[in-house]
Amino acid sequence: MSSVNFMGKLLDDAAVEAIPLGEFAEIKRGTSITQKNVTHGEIPVIAGGRTPAYFHNVSNRTGQTIVIAGSGAYAGFVSWWEQPIFVSDAFTVKTYTGLLPKYCFYWLQGMQQQLHELQSGGGVPHVYPRDVAPLQIPIPCPENPEKSLEIQGEIVRILDNFTELTAELTAELTARKKQYNYYREKLLSFEDGEVEWKTLGELCSINVGQAPAVNEAGEYPFVNAGTTPSGYVSAYNTEPGTITTPSRGQGGIGYVGYQNTRFWCGPLCYRIRSTSEMLLTRFLYHVMANSMKEIVGLANMTGVPALNKKDLVGFPVPIPSPDEQIRIVTILDKFDALTSSITEGLPREIELRQKQYEHYRNLLLSFPKQEGVEA
Repeated sequence: MSSVNFMGKLLDDAAVEAIPLGEFAEIKRGTSITQKNVTHGEIPVIAGGRTPAYFHNVSNRTGQTIVIAGSGAYAGFVSWWEQPIFVSDAFTVKTYTGLLPKYCFYWLQGMQQQLHELQSGGGVPHVYPRDVAPLQIPIPCPENPEKSLEIQGEIVRILDNFTELTAELTAELTARKKQYNYYREKLLSFEDGEVEWKTLGELCSINVGQAPAVNEAGEYPFVNAGTTPSGYVSAYNTEPGTITTPSRGQGGIGYVGYQNTRFWCGPLCYRIRSTSEMLLTRFLYHVMANSMKEIVGLANMTGVPALNKKDLVGFPVPIPSPDEQIRIVTILDKFDALTSSITEGLPREIELRQKQYEHYRNLLLSFPKQEGVEA
């Protein structure tokens, strides 16, 4: 169905007028506060980020609240709160009669990129209430407030359903991750004397990669210092079935990955494979993924974090029987696929539902300008 036909039925010939947001809402700055002035409590302090900066024991906003971050890299970020909060380096949008708060939030969320583009100022970017007040929000049949609120309410109802479905799937994913971590810990915990232990250096090849000779875009992931590929290049230097873990850099130390396809291993990353018949590389991956905190503990975290090979080779590895390794890998791979796969499992479902939500949000809030024109 085209957006015009869909919205035509919803609007039932009602006119839609674009009106400056400042005419339908109070846009108010928060109250400046620093961490040293906070009395620890359970009230989120909302500042310039996408998550609470810290927690306080008093609030300055209650009820349904729309917040727009005021400064920093995320200036312009829109969030919705239904609990008491303390708004600091941000500002709130409180709607007047005639504009539903949740309708306004969904519209602002659809304008997220434009809000980020309002950033101004040298050094630390800022978005100000005066930047947001002139933005034109579509108001269905503003001359009939009762009908307008009815239409806004139906749009909110539809989008709330999509939001709730995504939230349920996200909660399910969180529960599955906890279950996965529980079973991984249980399956990889061995009593003294139950299995033989050896070191990583005794069982594996451990090498760093190198910079691509030709840095052309292509199909092969370029795996280096981060937790995700740094890009894609036209050549590969490592076969699938390889464990990777960064050797240098901020944020990646301790992360353990498993590469299922050919890839290019960069100069700031170790590639690890079992060279022993006693050890399956995939089993080793689960062991190392279960020990990320211990791997971080091997690194020198002063200055630029560095995980040196001389420290990594001593990492202890349990060696159960080959059949037991296969059994453990089979169980953990099922959890891993459910929680982590891009193409299957819950993450894929959440991604699809999010795209579906964004499609309908854009459809519902992009009112047709003239009859017969399809989106």
